[in-house]
Amino acid sequence: LVGGLLLFFVLLAIFQLIEPRQELSAGEQPGGGGVLGWAIGTMLTNGLGTIGAIIVLSAVFMVCLILLSELSFASFILWLRQKIQAMKERRRHEELARLSAQPPPSSARSGTPAPGLLRRIFAPPDSSTVSPQPQLAIPPHELVPSLARPSRAAAAGAPSPGLLFPRVVGDQGWRLPPIESILEESIEHEINQQDIRERVRIIEETLASFGIEARVREINPGPAVTQFSIEPGYMNTRDAQGQPRKVRVSRIVNLANDLALALSASPIRIEAPIPGRPYVGIEVPNTIKSLVSLRSILESDAFRQYSGALRIALGRDVSGQPVVADLAAMPHLLIAGATGSGKSVCINAIIATFLLTHTPETLRLIMVDPKMVELINYNGIPHLLAPVVVDLGRVMGVLNWAIREMDQRYKTFSQLGVRNLVAYNELMLSKGQRPMPYIVIVVDELADVMMTSPDEVEHAVTRLAQMARATGIHLIIATQRPSVDVVTGLIKANFPARIAFAVTSQVDSRVILDSPGAERLLGRGDMLFMSPESTKLQRLQGAYVSDRELSRLVRFWKGSGISEQASPSSEAAMPSETGAPKSQGYPVQPALWPEIEAPGEAAPLSREEDDLLEQAIEIVRSQRRASVSLLQRRLRIGYARAARLIDLLEERGIIGPDEGGGRARQVLLTAPDEGGKRGHGAQ
Repeated sequence: LVGGLLLFFVLLAIFQLIEPRQELSAGEQPGGGGVLGWAIGTMLTNGLGTIGAIIVLSAVFMVCLILLSELSFASFILWLRQKIQAMKERRRHEELARLSAQPPPSSARSGTPAPGLLRRIFAPPDSSTVSPQPQLAIPPHELVPSLARPSRAAAAGAPSPGLLFPRVVGDQGWRLPPIESILEESIEHEINQQDIRERVRIIEETLASFGIEARVREINPGPAVTQFSIEPGYMNTRDAQGQPRKVRVSRIVNLANDLALALSASPIRIEAPIPGRPYVGIEVPNTIKSLVSLRSILESDAFRQYSGALRIALGRDVSGQPVVADLAAMPHLLIAGATGSGKSVCINAIIATFLLTHTPETLRLIMVDPKMVELINYNGIPHLLAPVVVDLGRVMGVLNWAIREMDQRYKTFSQLGVRNLVAYNELMLSKGQRPMPYIVIVVDELADVMMTSPDEVEHAVTRLAQMARATGIHLIIATQRPSVDVVTGLIKANFPARIAFAVTSQVDSRVILDSPGAERLLGRGDMLFMSPESTKLQRLQGAYVSDRELSRLVRFWKGSGISEQASPSSEAAMPSETGAPKSQGYPVQPALWPEIEAPGEAAPLSREEDDLLEQAIEIVRSQRRASVSLLQRRLRIGYARAARLIDLLEERGIIGPDEGGGRARQVLLTAPDEGGKRGHGAQ
């Protein structure tokens, strides 16, 4: 009540000072402060003068506000100080933004791209129309935090997405799938500038509260995290020469939990220092995560201009830039992560990249999937040397076959006087002969394989990792249990390229990366990539490929992998690398590892040994499907003989491979006279 009455009298006096009246009669008229306002204003003006009256009324006005708000005097002073400091900071940022928008010196190139999106955050609204300038044109003491975001627009003159890769590749007429019809476009989220500005303030105030002087100089928003690059300041102490001491980086690293508490974002990761930069990076999770689509990586300039035999689209880094690697240069890749961290999606993205950029003439695949859920859908694509291996008892046969293939390739190289697969293929192309394809072996779960025969598996994997690089045989091994009994020291020493997704403990992170950090990842594609070219870990958001996209890609290679321009006669006359015939684009492979059949299992009967083979061929052609139960019913035979007949039909290219799930096999030769036509063409 006292505050309200006092404020009423103060306002009357203020109105009198705004519209002064010299006589009492004037105060009675509408306007001014009325009689009370005239009396109080005249008394203050006559006694203290106009300036003194304004000071007294302002002080009393402040007291009225304190009384009405029920705040203490100290709280009011603190609130007022914060408001003044905020106004000063805003004026400083506006001034720096104005200076950074000035034209650069004439020596600077006009076409140089410029960071500085954060200047639009701290700048007035009309500053967004000013074109950004190169950062080098700004003096060091005028640098402000810059928010750099990669440009997703295609460069002028760049090829359209449909022409990124040639449609028809090789002398067999294989067609690469069109990216625009297989993969979907990504949806990007806008940057919340208010949230970025608030986080900059919290980081600086939190460090200052612990006695650390630091300023945020750059901000790089990524798909999942935003990296705040801070520059450590100086302490109050001085060294022996009288120079101020720099803030230790370890002091900032030790405040990771305090920063996470202040930002209400956990976990955060501190990179100290950023490679090649004089800053310390604080990586804070974004409120809204952006999806990194595989198509956005494949259509980027980084992927298009990357020269590698086996290019892999990994994802985007903390600044949003695409990251591409070459499996041939790695030369092997080890992937580890807990369940649900994005490990299987990463494997599918790598395989999809291979299928979108390679034909069966340049790349062949061998897949091992003990879980029978991740890679089984790739059965039937022509890149596979054999159906996906799901039996753990056959894995050693796969590795032994790869070792024999490696030895055979080395013998071929020594006879021709070449050192590696690249030199061999160049020699073959100069002679007009077919090149030798790369072979990539994908093992989805190493822990299950190691349980069968750990010593033999470790020896085979180690030998392939040590020697198979020059022959074009590469390994991609994944596990969700990165323990020392699965990822042994001998295996890890031969896999310099590693990817770690979110793990449950720091011990698992040290097993896969030899350093902590993976336990602080967010999951769902957030990963740390260890390149063989650098010991520094690179944080990425992995590329995502959906099940619909994979289904379209597999259907393309199953149905229309061969171009219609390829001549059937020339196709039949040119055998595959194993000497097996081809049928409608499906390379029919003989048994690659016959020695691993179970003991006591009868060998497949030849055509002369089974008089029911011709009847089985007519049945599957007329029914347009093939299964063991169908042959059992029609031929009235047992399961063992019907299964052997199915194997014979697959070896001769009449039916496709087993797709799993109890589904009937696809019949490749349906017309009754196709066998005669193919035999006549081969002659």
